[in-house]
This record gives sequence, structure tokens and C-alpha cells, in this order.
Amino acid sequence: MATLHPFRALRPKPTDAALIAAVPYDVVSSDEARALSDGNPLSFLRVSRAEIELPPGADPYSDAVYQRAARNFDSLKKSSLVVEDEPALYFYRLRRGDHEQTGIAGCFSIDEYEHGVIKKHERTRRDKEDDRTRHMLAVGAQTGPVFLTYRASADIDRIATRATEGKPLFDFEATDGVRHTIWRLDLVDGNRLVEAVRAVPTLYIADGHHRAASAARAHSERRDRRLPGTSLGDVADASTFLAVAFPDDEVQILPYNRIVRDFGGLSAEGFRRAVGERFEMEAGPAAPACRGQISMYVEGRWHTLRPRVGPDRADPIASLDVSVLQDQLLAPVLKITDVRTDKRIDFVGGARGTTEIERLVDSGKAVVAFSLYPVRVADLMAVSDADAIMPPKSTWFEPKLRDGLLIHLI
Repeated sequence: MATLHPFRALRPKPTDAALIAAVPYDVVSSDEARALSDGNPLSFLRVSRAEIELPPGADPYSDAVYQRAARNFDSLKKSSLVVEDEPALYFYRLRRGDHEQTGIAGCFSIDEYEHGVIKKHERTRRDKEDDRTRHMLAVGAQTGPVFLTYRASADIDRIATRATEGKPLFDFEATDGVRHTIWRLDLVDGNRLVEAVRAVPTLYIADGHHRAASAARAHSERRDRRLPGTSLGDVADASTFLAVAFPDDEVQILPYNRIVRDFGGLSAEGFRRAVGERFEMEAGPAAPACRGQISMYVEGRWHTLRPRVGPDRADPIASLDVSVLQDQLLAPVLKITDVRTDKRIDFVGGARGTTEIERLVDSGKAVVAFSLYPVRVADLMAVSDADAIMPPKSTWFEPKLRDGLLIHLI
């Protein structure tokens, strides 16, 4: 049973929403964030990635960065942000082209996160947790939502259909072509939504594991160190975290593709021979046609790979194509045993398409690339339900939520 909390959101004035809204802090580098915010003093990247206002090359984890984030946040609050008068819940719709998904925006229980009602599928890195924990404590807020999913509910769908017929609070198209629309629910629909979510047995973190872990750590640190918080008179305090929960039948997962910089000591011919011993290989398209196939780009040509020894389909992790690639090719052939730390491999989110990995190979920055069939939401749920961990860099969720539109003061 999941608990949903209305909260008094800090949010932009509608006229400033499009200028303030920013891509998630962790999908861009400092240089990319600096370019995206150039000429826009209201960009929320000046809060979420405050190092962009320091000289290039500055340590992004220095005290000066978090101090600058707090100053920029205070300035933005004075000029362009307002606090809702009453606690509320929201529906947040993302639309790009023909794809549309509508999620519940509100606060969720850290206790339920820590006790498995809200399940995870990814390990978090301590250094990344340290960063967002320090950021939350410095600014006194959770400034970007966790992306959750749940098994679709007809009751929630009915509330969403009714609530999204009214005038939205925000409605704009971002520069990447994604339309962001947010509706604030009235008290009646809000109460109905709380009850409907209570019937959802499990929520799953799709994207934002470090945000959730950092919210839990910030709560613990504030409690243990008796740090003062921001009391807004509602129950959505620091024991909750900001999230948007989407039904599983609307969530879109794109592949997380791989490039490798060298053949691990093999010649090109030796590499092809080693691959051929483990996979059936034939000319094929840049994107796999179905699960169980892997597309490989090498020496200017695409090939379709099918493993000669199929994985155990009963194993929710071993059966994933990303696991087959790792276990039967990357590790034994290219000697890449830990994709988290090996500098010879890199990852390209599916939003960039296969042309980007072709470009990287053709330019000599890599020697081979692999295009994967997207992981299904059902796969993610099966792994989470088994209390297991998805292979690294196996899911790319698109389109992405924007930071700075709904902020949870803690």
C-alpha cells in the first residue's frame, strides 16, 4: 500500500516556467549545462549545477558550488518563484510526437522507500549520493522529482482524465520538442487520488535512484544533527520525497547503447572470429528487430547477432539482452568485466539514436558499437520484485521530467 502526500509546492510564476525549467542535473555535463543556460539568468541549472557560474575546471563538489547554489536559489525565490497557499497534488504530462504519458506529482514516503514498498533496481554511488545530499541540505529543498512507475490503475486513470480537462497551471514546449503540461488538482480530486494510490501495492523507481537515496540521507542527517528545516504547515515534510509516478503502460524506455574504444588486444579479424564463435552473425539493421537480437556496428557495417547458447529465460537478469552482451561478448572477448569502471567502454542513450554511435566509430573514437533492443518495464519490475539489481546502464527513460517546475521545501 503506497502513501501519497499533497504538498505546498514552490513553483515558478506561469510566465517564467519555460525559462526556469531545466533538464535533470545528471543528464548533462558542466559544459553542456553552461551552454544550455547561457543568456538565461532564470535557468534552474544555475541552482542544480551551480558550478557553471564558477571558472571552467572548478571542482563541482567544492563548498563554493553549494554556497552558490543556495544564493542562486534564494535569488530565484525572490524574483520568480511562489509557494502554494495550500497543499496540493498535480498531474504532470510529457508529450513528444505521438508519445504521451501522464503522471501523479506529489510527495511519497521515505519510510516506504526504505522498507521496499517503493522498490529500486539500481545501486547508487556514494559520491553521487554525497553530492545531492549536500545540495538538498544547502538549498533546503528537493529541486527535481524522482521518476516512479506503477502497474496501471483504472481508478487513477479516471481521475487523471477528469482532472486534465481543466486549464493547466503550466503548458509549454521545451527546446528539445517535449511538451510539459501540469495541472493542479482541486481538493476533491486530490482526496480521491490519495485513496486510489493507497490501493497501489508497489511503486518502482524508474529513474532517479540517487535523488531518492539522497532524500533519505538528507532526512537522516537533518534529524541526527537537529538541523532546522522549512516548515510549511503540511505533512509533506523532510520524511517524504518529491516524485512523479507514471502508469507502466505509458512509460517509454529507450535502449542504452554501447561503444568500445579498442578490441582488447585482438586484431579486427580476431575480434570478428571470436564473436562468430559465440554468436550467429549476419548483415542486419542498426536497431534490433526484437528481444534476443543485438546489432553490432564495426568497420562501417551493421550486423545482427544471436547468441548460439541462449540465456536462461527464467532468470530476470540473465535473460536481458544487456546481460547476454556483457556475459558472452564484452567480458570474454573484449575483457571488459566491469562497465562501471572500465574506461574503454562508454554509453549512448537511445534518444541520440544509432547515428551517434555510427559517428563515434566512423570518427575513430571507438572501434565497435552495440545497439540493443529496449528493456521492457515488465523486466524492470521483475528484477525489482526479486530484490535484484539491473545491469548498469540498461535503461534510458524518455522523455524526461524537468527540474524547477515543482519544488519540495524541506
